[in-house]
Amino acid sequence: MAHDKLLAVRGLSVGLQRGSTVTPIIEQVDFDVADRQVLGIIGESGSGKTVLCHALVNALNPPLEISGGSVQFAGDDILSMDSNRLHHLRGDKIAFIGSNPYSALDPAMPVGAQLVEKLRAKNSDLAKRQAKQRVLDLLDAVHIPDPKHRFDELPHQYSGGMIQRVMIVDALLTEPDLVIADNITVPLDVTIAAQIMTLFRELRERVNAAFVFVSSSLPLVCDIADHICVLQNGRIIERSTPEEILKNPGSDYTRHLMASVPKIWQFTSAEQRRLAIEKPSDPDAPVIRISGVDKTYRTAIRNSFFRHNEVQAVRGVSLNINRGESFGLVGESGCGKSTLSRLITWLESPDSGSIEFLDHDVHDLSRTQRFHLRSRFQLLLQDPYNSIPPHLTIGRTIAEPLYIHQRLTTDAARIKVIQVMGEVGLEEELIDELPGRLSAGQRQRVNIARALVLKPDMIILDETLSGLDHGQQNQLLDLFDQLQRDRNLTYIYISHDLAMVRRACDRVAVMYLGEIVELGPTRQIFEQPSHPYTRALLSALATIEQNPFRKQDCLLDGEPPSPINLPPGCGFTNRCPHAMDICGRESPVILPSGPNSARACHLPADFSVEIS
Repeated sequence: MAHDKLLAVRGLSVGLQRGSTVTPIIEQVDFDVADRQVLGIIGESGSGKTVLCHALVNALNPPLEISGGSVQFAGDDILSMDSNRLHHLRGDKIAFIGSNPYSALDPAMPVGAQLVEKLRAKNSDLAKRQAKQRVLDLLDAVHIPDPKHRFDELPHQYSGGMIQRVMIVDALLTEPDLVIADNITVPLDVTIAAQIMTLFRELRERVNAAFVFVSSSLPLVCDIADHICVLQNGRIIERSTPEEILKNPGSDYTRHLMASVPKIWQFTSAEQRRLAIEKPSDPDAPVIRISGVDKTYRTAIRNSFFRHNEVQAVRGVSLNINRGESFGLVGESGCGKSTLSRLITWLESPDSGSIEFLDHDVHDLSRTQRFHLRSRFQLLLQDPYNSIPPHLTIGRTIAEPLYIHQRLTTDAARIKVIQVMGEVGLEEELIDELPGRLSAGQRQRVNIARALVLKPDMIILDETLSGLDHGQQNQLLDLFDQLQRDRNLTYIYISHDLAMVRRACDRVAVMYLGEIVELGPTRQIFEQPSHPYTRALLSALATIEQNPFRKQDCLLDGEPPSPINLPPGCGFTNRCPHAMDICGRESPVILPSGPNSARACHLPADFSVEIS
């Protein structure tokens, strides 16, 4: 039965109960979702998006509680349903997809078996063989490669993109009427995110379901939604179509969201002047030299003895990174970026090749020398929550490196901590507070302060900003720019967020299947890429600008080959729209392709697209 208003939300309010005080989180939210409609909800981190998603299915936990309003689904009030009926509704008629798919699966149980178990729990008359075939059909529909083989694999054997597709299958198993997708592209790289968005568009035509698509990315929401609600501080401040939002935003906050979206190919005069500022990079003084580095992992083969696979994570990487430079390392998940960061910081040692930091070959140093050298570089990771001890005060967390490396007294350490907190924009009053009430952006500032307190020469940012919205990213990137000017810092940005890399970096290396396939100045990489893989990454960018690289010409299908069984020749051959016979026979060597640039490709040197 069709409903003009499949979901009708009226006056929905959510409060945070602390003692006798109730802090409003969601206030007087109204909207409708019709059959087969896609409603987009956009807002910055902290605007209340995830709380709203959970409130729609009455799944809030204390101290959060619904303080008013109604949520009508197909004419029934969700907020007044008993627990049994509500349990039946969730996962049957309403499906939910979150941003952390791994947490939704049992890590010790094969993925296919979990999907079959859910399907048969909802349809007990379905035979196990029929349920398995239904799951295999859906895995194939969402473009999981070789679904019969993948059916018996554990969740950790799936890439981030594949496991998110599995959660889409999980959501569609019971043929729901409504799917709520909460920031589902946050953990994904640009090509996989683009594939997921393409998949969503396909599903709209194949399933009779409505979607509530929630994101902090305005380009993504505009790309998929029929209508958009803009959420600020728990209130909907604007409702419109994507076209009208982009053409004529009706609020200052929406204009702020648009302004915070990173520019890739179009810049204002002020931004052009900022990008033209010469950074104090010294090409004659490399902070780090990486020469011919390889890293292979041995992993045991399941259900066998004394047999193992060899995973070739990094293959023949050579780079020089200069003092005062901001260097970007980009590529899809699993390409070897994070492995390379662990090798650079000597958390792991390479199988072959050399790494020199400040003219010291790290391999030749003693354990004590290596310990002291580590104070000269710092690694900032992605998760701003698990990287900060919840039981230590902010001041104690920031001071920890001082106690380890410099053995300072408490008073001396406190003076340095206060100074560095000021540099990163943290109020001194927070020094004796626990981190529990800090936002994600504030937590990352604590991490930055902890990294800076030893006055390092180099900071490696491994997806450090990927979980933050554009506004928070811009604030921290401005901070990094200022710190670089003040301290002559060298940055290595390891990220799948190409828009952030475009904004932050002087040079970029593109990594694929453990190898560097293109290297050059940032502007050249983004405007005149000479490798088809680089063009594919750029075509997948979600942007409100006109993208000169069309998805239909460049975007990749499927996953990269397995690093366990590398194909002969170029590892990109099976995904390259320009592959030639030689590509399947000979692996290309990275060679200079112009001033300060190089690439590994058999295509002619003039293979590029110049933006007019």
